[in-house]
Amino acid sequence: MTVDVDRILVVEDDEAIRALLHAWLEDEGHFQMSEVGMGDEALTILTGPVAQRPDLVLLDHYLPDMDSSQIQQELLNQGIDIPVILITARSQVQTVIKSMQLGAIDYLHKPFEDSSVVLDAVRKGLHTAHLKRDHKLADIPELDPSEKIVGQSPAMLEIFKTIGRVARTPSTILITGETGTGKSKLAETIHQSSDRRRNQFITFNCAGVPETLLEAALFGAEKGAYTGLDKTRIGYFETANKGTIFLDEIGEMSLTTQTKLLKVLQPPHQIVRLGSTDTIDVDVRVIAATNKNLPLEVQEHRFRQDLYYRLNVITMHMPPLREHKNDIPSLVAHFLKLHRFSPTTPEATITAEALEKLEAYDWPGNVRELENTIQRAVALSRGDLILPEHIILSANLERLTLDVTQRVQSGTALADIVQEAQGMAIRTALRLSDGDHGRSATLLSLPLADFEALRTELGL
Repeated sequence: MTVDVDRILVVEDDEAIRALLHAWLEDEGHFQMSEVGMGDEALTILTGPVAQRPDLVLLDHYLPDMDSSQIQQELLNQGIDIPVILITARSQVQTVIKSMQLGAIDYLHKPFEDSSVVLDAVRKGLHTAHLKRDHKLADIPELDPSEKIVGQSPAMLEIFKTIGRVARTPSTILITGETGTGKSKLAETIHQSSDRRRNQFITFNCAGVPETLLEAALFGAEKGAYTGLDKTRIGYFETANKGTIFLDEIGEMSLTTQTKLLKVLQPPHQIVRLGSTDTIDVDVRVIAATNKNLPLEVQEHRFRQDLYYRLNVITMHMPPLREHKNDIPSLVAHFLKLHRFSPTTPEATITAEALEKLEAYDWPGNVRELENTIQRAVALSRGDLILPEHIILSANLERLTLDVTQRVQSGTALADIVQEAQGMAIRTALRLSDGDHGRSATLLSLPLADFEALRTELGL
């Protein structure tokens, strides 16, 4: 039985360094070695017959006839994907940056500390190359890139049905859900599905404007109403006339501003600019969103009860991503279309293993965190094939956190909070013990039988 031996090409004009790398990689690494000292010799091999090309290249930057960037650029031009490790004796930041931009997977500085540094870099590079060669693509659906929100789970299908029922009504809508679940995208989708879609959709973050400027921002201000205002300011409600205004994080609004907002929501729907006594009629559909438990805020006298009733004509809840993980493939497909490496490159692809890594995570930051993760993975893979190593999770799966305050504010039952904490603890123990159930039980100070019973109960 023959074993395939990886082939390494060393492109280096210094004969002594070529001999050193040959000895390390062939004798210690057991690779099949070849070496050249000129750039044109390297290109002849790298662009030659596929069967004769190396599996990885150690490429010196400064060569007698050209530099490494010219070789890398030619490989890109011809669509040849061979892992390149840059080697150079000069610590030039721009050289390293350009080489990485052209697709280099690593960088080594001469003189080398010892053989392990080179061998580790080569083995890592070959591992990535093997994954790309032997990968299985993830099964993700084809989606319409114009859609604002996607999903095929029962929870998301119910949301789509509700949009269809309420979008063309004039009713005020209150959207609830944790941070990052997509409340603003839902609000925009409602607007685009309504009879007001040809008019303005205005987003206003109630927590993003100082209290002293909040009233003027929403309702406008007359010239001279406050120091420095030398012309009349049109507020967001006037700007959104005949359209929709989305009031995000409305639970952060002060009681004073809540009172003024209540007047707009009540017939005859009028505003008064700061510094004026004249009323202005406005025809605006209001959609509000919050990650707070507004009934609890009302009980604690932090939110007006009458305003809550005005807002709560129709309520829609965006579920946290951990409750509809079966939508992750659809969301990944959507974000891959949305975030390309460059405007001219096709969308990246993703391996089944990388998708499994995404599906195993709990996503405390919800859909927003998933989008950021995919965007980062596209950048790290240079818009090519996304491997598990390109999936860098915000918590890096080193520390899972449970936002107890948010759960309590949203009215989550104590039993559900405890169950969620238990699930996180078991997943963390399994990860730290590389899936060994006996070691995981020991980490949690549980008898193995109790550990298995709890794991089964939680469906893990």
